[in-house]
Amino acid sequence: MHYKKVLTIAGSDSSGGAGIQADIKSISACQCYASSAITAITAQNTIGVRDVHAIPSEILRSQIEAVLDDIGTDAIKIGMLHSTENIQVIADCLDKYQIKHVVLDPVMVATSGDKLLLDDAINHLKKVLFPKVRIITPNLPEAEILLGRKIEKQSEFRGIAKELADRYQVSVLLKAGHLDEEDLIDVLYDLEVSESIDLASKRIDTKNTHGTGCSLSSALAAFLARGFSITESAQRAKTYITESIKAGIDYEIGKGHGPVHHFHQYWE
Repeated sequence: MHYKKVLTIAGSDSSGGAGIQADIKSISACQCYASSAITAITAQNTIGVRDVHAIPSEILRSQIEAVLDDIGTDAIKIGMLHSTENIQVIADCLDKYQIKHVVLDPVMVATSGDKLLLDDAINHLKKVLFPKVRIITPNLPEAEILLGRKIEKQSEFRGIAKELADRYQVSVLLKAGHLDEEDLIDVLYDLEVSESIDLASKRIDTKNTHGTGCSLSSALAAFLARGFSITESAQRAKTYITESIKAGIDYEIGKGHGPVHHFHQYWE
């Protein structure tokens, strides 16, 4: 018997709600085996990020190669990268191992508003890493950085998802969680078939949203690893994160933005 496997390459969140910790929970909940390579260690909690320590690039390379030389993987999820050096290491590894299903969550800003990607790394991310991945999952602030302009309305999302896909030649899942509307409509533009679909949900009244982007992109990678199409993987990942948010509404963890309930379908 063989597991379907997902390697997550991202930062560690000491509070357990986002980053590597959320990735491992989400990948496991979506029925895949999770391995990891840590790009940075953050000192953070539900209120904010206190400090960030980047992992040396050669240690990051060693982690990735150790996993892929032995265990291998069916998909890769990439999250917080922090530095140009780390971006280059990952690009080199993607060239070496030729993994088909790569999901990149272009983590630039935390839920708390703290910046997680150095300015000089953003251009390197777009130039070097975007061409090597299958799909990116930006939220509203990240999409604005990638476009270089403000996004004002939900009605712009279909056009923006396509514009991002055409500009960077990668499929795009554009997340609407930062908007104020009651009906939140994420938009998937699948560049491989030139089609858009809406992934709609109602706004959920909760402060427990820490790590939602990490969890969604990890779930997406897990479903791609299991053999689903981009569209079906996005739909299943959207359902998973929506139900995880709903299930976590009544829990109290920390004084700020608590986590979602990653294992809601398995707990009584």
